[in-house]
This record gives sequence, structure tokens and C-alpha cells, in this order.
Amino acid sequence: MIEEQQVAQVTTPSLTGRAGGGSVEIDSKSGFCFGVTRAISKAEEELAAGQPLYCLGDIVHNSREVERLRQLGLITIDHDEFRQLRDANVLLRAHGEPPATYRQAQQNNLNIIDATCPVVLHLQDRIRREYESDPSHAKQIVIFGKRGHAEVLGLVGQTEGTAIVIETPEEAEQLDFCRDIALYSQTTKSLEGFRQIVEYIREHISPAATFTYADTICRQVANRMPHIRDFAACHDVVLFVCGHKSSNGHILFEECRSVNPRSHLIDSPAEIDASFFDPAPQTIGICGATSTPKWLMEQCRERVQELLR
Repeated sequence: MIEEQQVAQVTTPSLTGRAGGGSVEIDSKSGFCFGVTRAISKAEEELAAGQPLYCLGDIVHNSREVERLRQLGLITIDHDEFRQLRDANVLLRAHGEPPATYRQAQQNNLNIIDATCPVVLHLQDRIRREYESDPSHAKQIVIFGKRGHAEVLGLVGQTEGTAIVIETPEEAEQLDFCRDIALYSQTTKSLEGFRQIVEYIREHISPAATFTYADTICRQVANRMPHIRDFAACHDVVLFVCGHKSSNGHILFEECRSVNPRSHLIDSPAEIDASFFDPAPQTIGICGATSTPKWLMEQCRERVQELLR
């Protein structure tokens, strides 16, 4: 049975304004997910105490929010810099980290502020227990996710680097169907893609092998897909605001564009072009990814209003 993940919902009322005779609406369900909200709150709390704070990797895949927190004092470092750091406070972002990161922190006397999303932590624990329950490592642990993504690196780390990562249902063909398979998913992947992989493995697995799977996709993220399609369909023009490095953002943007060809992916108000509004729209929708701050969508609305005055 497909397993449901329950997380807190973080929503605000929709914000609507007028622009050149047309309405401009900010999607009330866009913006930071629970995990990102929690990580940023932790960072702001630590920074308010006045102590230097480092963050391992961008706290969120949005350069504008990263810059805002940098101005508050947050210092972003990479893993090479992390290995050289001593006696400091380091925040781990919502994506999570592999066990090696925690071992390195202990060796370097680093104080870890762990902002890993609880949904990701639960998934890491499940994969680690799966790996440890099979001492001979005869079972293939498979993760449906994006190679190199921070969350996926943390998940693979639970298996000492042995888990197999597949990015698409088509890549399931590479699996050895004569061996046992345990399938998991990165928390922000598509439900439909996961279900396609489940069906493919079911059809091809050997009768002598076992296949288990756990739907570990975050419902707060997954439920945005049908909502974002409805939102995009209700407007003449859609501006989808997200950082260029946001995996979740690009997936959601494609959902917008699938129902509304006048959807535009932008990183900031500066990327809004007047040509987006020719012919003149009656309604303009502004929405974003789980890594898009509300304040940035509000700035985009202000820019639209300036252009259409």
C-alpha cells in the first residue's frame, strides 16, 4: 500500500492586486515548505544570538534568500571548507547529510545545529535500517531521485555509498531483477514517476526475488502539483518564481507550463519582461517552489504593477 507522509501545512492567504486593468494574484500555497521554514527559523534564531554561524551548502536553493541571510551574518561553506573548520557553529540545512558529515563534525569539535527536515530524517533512518538488516548486502537498495542532489547524497550515505540512484522510470531497466530490491524515493520527487517505477519492477522481478517499496514522497510537496496546475489554468499569464538550482521548482514549473503555455520561469523581478504581457492579460498569477520566499513573490507582483501602469 502506498504510505502517506503527514507534515504540517504552511499557507497564507492569497494576495491580490490590480495592474493595468488585470488582477495579479500570488498563490497562497506557494512558498517555503515546512522543512525550509524550520531551517531558516533556526538560522535566524542562531544569528540573533550574535555568534558566527556557518551553513553547509546553500540553506535553500534560492540565491535571493541566501543573500538575505548572508547580510544577517550567515556564512555559507562547501564540504572542503567544512573539513578545515574547527570549533565553530554549523547549521545543516533541511536536505540532510550523510553520516560522514557528523563524524567529521565530531573530529573537528564543531557544534551542529541540525535543521534536517523531519521527513528526510525519517527516510534516512529507514534506509539505514534496511541496509543494516542485510549484512551480506545481497539486496539492491534503490533510490528514485536526482543524482548529486543534497538530499540524495545524504540518503546514499546511509548505505555506505552502495544504493542505486535512478532518475527516471526508464532507468529501472538497469536493475538486476534476479536479486531482491527495496525501493525508496527522494522526498520531493513525482508521485506518478514513483508509481511507474513500482509497476515496472513488479512486472519484471523474478519470482525467486522479493520486491518491497515505500512511498516516502512528502505530501506537502506532492500535493502542490495538482494545485499548481489548477492555479496556472486560472490565469492568462503565470510567473513562476524560483532559483535556478531548485529541482522542485523546475518540476513545478513544467506542471504550470503543461496547462498554460504563457508560463514564465523567473529568478527575480529583474527577469520580468514586458513582452510577457502581450497580448494584455486579464489575470496574472504568481507562484513558486518550496524554496521560494513569499517576500520575493511580493516583489515580483510590485514589478508587474510597475510595468502595466
